[in-house]
Formats: sequence, structure tokens, C-alpha cells
Amino acid sequence: MSSGGPLRLDAAAADFAVRFDAFVKAPRGAEIDVGAVVAPVIQDVRERGMDALVDYTKRFDKWDATAYSLRVPPEEIQAALIACDPEHVAALRFAADRIAEYHKRQLPQDHTFEDPAGLTLGWRWSPVEAAGLYAPGGLAAYPSSILMNAIPARAAGVTRLALVTPTPQGKDRPIVLAAAAIAGVDEVWRIGGAQAIAALAYGAGALSPVDKIVGPGNAYVAEAKRRVYGVVGIDALAGPSEILVIADAQNDPVVIAWDLLSQAEHDEAAQSILITDDAGFADSVAAAVDDCLKQIATGDRARISWRNCGAIILVRDLVAEAPALSDRLAPEHAEIACAPDAADKIAAAMKHAGAIFIGRDAPEALGDYVTGSNHVLPTNRTARFASGLSVFDFLKRTSIQSIRPEGLRSIGPAAALLARAEGLPAHALSVEARLKSNKI
Repeated sequence: MSSGGPLRLDAAAADFAVRFDAFVKAPRGAEIDVGAVVAPVIQDVRERGMDALVDYTKRFDKWDATAYSLRVPPEEIQAALIACDPEHVAALRFAADRIAEYHKRQLPQDHTFEDPAGLTLGWRWSPVEAAGLYAPGGLAAYPSSILMNAIPARAAGVTRLALVTPTPQGKDRPIVLAAAAIAGVDEVWRIGGAQAIAALAYGAGALSPVDKIVGPGNAYVAEAKRRVYGVVGIDALAGPSEILVIADAQNDPVVIAWDLLSQAEHDEAAQSILITDDAGFADSVAAAVDDCLKQIATGDRARISWRNCGAIILVRDLVAEAPALSDRLAPEHAEIACAPDAADKIAAAMKHAGAIFIGRDAPEALGDYVTGSNHVLPTNRTARFASGLSVFDFLKRTSIQSIRPEGLRSIGPAAALLARAEGLPAHALSVEARLKSNKI
């Protein structure tokens, strides 16, 4: 994009459609062939198990790991909970309670019914038995991600939760262990990267394989998840974070600047976009961002994100134009900081977004921690077809069909006819044999 600041677009300009389309399709972040790195790591873990995990941990996390020390003992997890700042623990518990309450309400009900043909049909929900949770440990510690991944799994009824998280220099982050204790995680392992994903999928020593792997990570973690899918389930292939802020000129430019930077500070490839209907306000926000960047420790990477991936888009009518632009972007997070009536109309017209925050006092950061809604959300425009993490990610639906003789008589002949039309005689005969034995 622009070398000095974010891309500026005007929806009234003759070349807007072309430039906006190019912006939507532009790749973010470095183009690297992670597959060539990840594939041998996965194969190595499959073949050597725990020995491979120990070697990779020594190499990448720079500490003298052993098969025994890779797992955090339960007593150390509890000790970390006690040692943590009481205010941090209280905030984690507050967030955990809200997350649990929100996700419990998502639980679906089993259902059966009898149809006119006399069949009893329905479905039954059951949880996966074991889930693996990945918590990043690179640029920052994310105890909130542990809550967001573990609590929906518990709400769904998952009986075993195994957390993997890298620990550079072998130094545990007490607040991460505290979050694991509060969320009810059963196992915590000091491993990260593609090797951790491989271990969760195939097992390694005392780390037994799981049924589903969830949680965000870097490009290597995402590629590893893609490669083990089919052996285990995965939640999604996460990309850099995104925020779209739709705001009118009645907002404080500094407040909107902080909203934009709340995602830009995650990663140099994160994306922050402002859509507004006031050119003066757009200029004020841009100036505020420049000033705010000087005030935060994460300013260096946020500045790169804002400069290379950000955008300010000027429209004439937010209600009429913003929803369609938002749907093209399909953002991970969308804030609508407008008057209540306008905000509600915009939100109602939007089809594709991971999470929507409505109102001037609804910053996305609240959703990251304490609204209760999940902050593991679709990125890279996948909100067009995907949803955020929920209890459904840890549930399986089994269809149930109870068929009595009268039901067989009613639907059997059509099934046999279709089977023969498809050239599958055994299918047909499995039905016709029953019809014949029942003298139908």
C-alpha cells in the first residue's frame, strides 16, 4: 500500500471499484513456503514421538527439555494460580464465568419425530472425547485464548483437554497456567509449533492423541493443522487479525484510533480499516493514529500493519454503502460506531462478519475478553462461509432412523428402484429381501 500511511479510497472516485477490488484481494504478510518446513516435522514426530518433541523444543525454545519436563505437573499449575496477581485471577474468573454462560446457551437439543410414513427419525448430539488446545507463546501470552478454547469444549462435554503452548527458555507464564487451571484443562504441555500439532494428532509418548485441535497460531501451526486434518478435526486455518470500523463524525477520533490499533498491534500483517462518511473525520483519525502509535510498546509492529495493510474509505452514506463494502471484506471483527438507528440498520444489512459490535461504546476489545462471545473468529474473508469457535466445534451429530415393517413397506420400493438406477444391486437387494420376507 502507501509507503507513508494507510491506503485512502473514495467510493465516489471513478477508479474506486478497481482499487477496492485490488485491496480486498491483496495478500498480507510474507509469502513463505511453510509446507516444505512443516511436512518433515510432522513425519519426524510420527516416527520418533517424544524424542522428536524434545529435540525440537531444545532447538526452537532454547531450553534443556526432557520427556518428563515437557509436561507441566498439576501442582505447578495450581501453584501458578496461587502466585498470580489476585486482580488478574479475579479478572480471569470473571471472564471465564461470562464465557461459560454464553456458550452453555449454545447447546443444541436432541430431537426425534415420527413422519407420515411411520418412521421414527431424529438426531443425537455427543461431544468429542478429547480436544487439543493450542495457545500461542510468541509475541505475547494469551491467557484469554485458553479460556475461549477450553470453556466451550467443557460446555460441550469434552472429557479430556490437552493444552500445548511454547515456553521460550523453558519459562512458564504464570498467568497462562492460571487460565488453564480456571478453564479446567487436564494437561499442559510445554511444546509449540508444528511439532505440537503433530503430537496432538498422532500422539507422542505420554501425550495421547486427541480428536479435535483448536486454537490460533502462526503460519507453521496453521499449515500443520491443515496437514493433519482428516486424522483429527480442526477448527479453522487462522490468519492475521482484522478489524473494520464503521464510524461517523460524532465519534472521538482518538477513541476510533485506539480501536484500529487494537488489532494492528497483534501482527505486522494484521489489518485495520475505517469506513466513514466525513473526510475531515477521516483526517482526524489518521492523525490520531500517528500520535497513538508513539504511546504504546507495540507501536513498531502496529505502525507497519497500519501502513502496509490498513485503509481509510470515504463514502457518502454509511447506511446505504457500508454494508456492501463490509460484506466484500468479510472482516473478522466489525465495529459500527454510529447513532443507534443507523448502527442497527447497518448491522442488519451485513451478511459476512466474524463478530459485530454495535454502538459507540462497543469496542472490539471487550469481545476479546469479557462479553462472553468467542474471540476465535474467521479471518482472511472466511466469514463468508465460516463461524467463530463455539460448542458446535466440539460436538458431533448422529442421525437416528428407527424403521418398522410399515415404514419399510412405505419407502422400501422407492429405495430399491433408485439403487438399481445407480447400478448398485446389493443396495437394492438388501431392501427387496426384507420386502420379500415380509411378503410385501
